[in-house]
Amino acid sequence: MNSTPVGPERERLEELRELEGLLPTAPAEQVLPPGRRSHHKDVLMQLIDSDSAGADGTADDATATAAGRGAAGGGGGPAPLRGRRFSRPALVAGAVAAALAAGLTVGLGPHQDGGGTAAPGASGTVGGAHGSRGAVATLGRIAAVAMRTDVTPVGDGQFVYVRSTGAENDGVFDGRVKLGKMHERQVWFSQRQGPVTDVGLIREFGQDWPIEVGVPDGTDPADSAVPAGVDRPTYAWLASLPTDPDALLELIYADTPAEKGEDRDQAVFDRIGDLVGEQIMPSATAAAFYRATARIPGVTEVADAVDAAGRHGIAIAREDTRHGTRTEWIFDPGTLGYLGVRTVFSRDTERARAGTVYDTSAVLERAVVDRRGQEPGERRRAERG
Repeated sequence: MNSTPVGPERERLEELRELEGLLPTAPAEQVLPPGRRSHHKDVLMQLIDSDSAGADGTADDATATAAGRGAAGGGGGPAPLRGRRFSRPALVAGAVAAALAAGLTVGLGPHQDGGGTAAPGASGTVGGAHGSRGAVATLGRIAAVAMRTDVTPVGDGQFVYVRSTGAENDGVFDGRVKLGKMHERQVWFSQRQGPVTDVGLIREFGQDWPIEVGVPDGTDPADSAVPAGVDRPTYAWLASLPTDPDALLELIYADTPAEKGEDRDQAVFDRIGDLVGEQIMPSATAAAFYRATARIPGVTEVADAVDAAGRHGIAIAREDTRHGTRTEWIFDPGTLGYLGVRTVFSRDTERARAGTVYDTSAVLERAVVDRRGQEPGERRRAERG
């Protein structure tokens, strides 16, 4: 008869089962910008480190138990600020390692979350508090510029292409922050409205990483395919959103359940940042997103911020007071065009001094191309024929 594990051994087994749940067998993966990729990577790495340490006797029971609670989102304190890890124990399956390198959230279907949820509208934000006076004014100007910007619609069979440069925290989990090497990233997003399993492609660290929906063995791929939506935004889906800022913000709050210990207003700010940072959308939709952001409590303006390409700009920011960090969307001070995003420490902590950059990214090029892996120059040459 097999005995049932107890104590730390049982906790490590439960953590491994959680890790198994992250494998690509559920219906969606999502590409994330650097800050959010860091968040999800360390959830996985924490599970791995806890199990590895427990197996070789280097961690005591209390450490393993605390790590398990943190990864699962339990416990009474805030979820830890996630950092990036490059060294990965052999425990990581190839599919998970590839997903980490590609920056995917694996195994999450549409409208699923990894922790607690709040009822839509539970935050007092919509129709209530707003950002600071300076942020509201600046976001109004940014929205006006976005509204005047001509945007060519993206076809159903095309791909949105974004080229960026950036770096993430390369320090050990929950340890001192060490910004990794700056590198370039290219991503292609499929614009097909119907359910798909082939979402796009990431080119990063000298390799191509397909963005694909995990299909369980022996099942029909059509059953796992994901339609356009908040977890797989397309130009057409973004064009279908309400352009009234209050209605749009209410929709985003409803579609953004916070993880346990997470500030829901911050989660919504990050969600909108993901959309404006690596998508192409109609001018009216972009303007509505910026006006909606002005209604999120805690949103402020930073007079000078520097993106990953060294460009100075003004920033729309929000502080995560739990971790002492501030996320900044950076805009050109003259044109008010979007430049990039970074996360910096807003106060001294055990991990870093105030002003230390945790992650940073700068958009270098956005374009529409006709196939996955095609770069804009190739498309222009093909058109000239």
